[in-house]
Amino acid sequence: MSARDNILACIRTAHGRGREPTAQERQSVTSYIQLHVESARPRMGWEPVEHFRECARSLASTCSDVSSRTQIPIAVAEYLMSKSLSHGVVCWPEFQDLAWASAGISAEVRETNGTDLVGITGAYCAIAETGTLMLLSGAHTPAATSLLPETHIAVVHMQRIVRSMEDAWALLRSEHGAMPRAVNFISGPSRTADIEQTLVLGAHGPYRVHIVIVS
Repeated sequence: MSARDNILACIRTAHGRGREPTAQERQSVTSYIQLHVESARPRMGWEPVEHFRECARSLASTCSDVSSRTQIPIAVAEYLMSKSLSHGVVCWPEFQDLAWASAGISAEVRETNGTDLVGITGAYCAIAETGTLMLLSGAHTPAATSLLPETHIAVVHMQRIVRSMEDAWALLRSEHGAMPRAVNFISGPSRTADIEQTLVLGAHGPYRVHIVIVS
């Protein structure tokens, strides 16, 4: 039994219940989640893709657009060149078939070792209301690639830009039978203002976040 299971079992015991949930209890919770009415949302009369760009930029992210997946390496190369950044990158396996070398980029498909300067990831979806990226952890989508390098480049498909956080969770529930171990939300570069309210970028993660939107 894991520490988490043990803690939850102790809580149940303290409430006079068995250490393990019954089938009826599990079914009751499942039914509640499926039937629970969502709370009211604000009006969202804007177009999702453009609103996502605006919100992402307001959070100090940058964006570029490509019309096809094959153009991703060119967009990445242009961004790296504009910032005078290293053309050596580490990326998720889903991008291993792209023509990185032709764009002048040395791409390695592996988990980051902590010394990589640029990490390229996909995104499960993006949230237009807040300019936020939603990433799921997994064997082929290591979270560290978006967290450890100084520069994080994320690729998101236009069709995966949803309006709200509620829509993002609904999409995840409909497409995945079980939740991943971690769901990460990225809203611009890492930042803090803990010391004298002075904003510092890159405090707990990347200094830069660049988003490539594929139409």
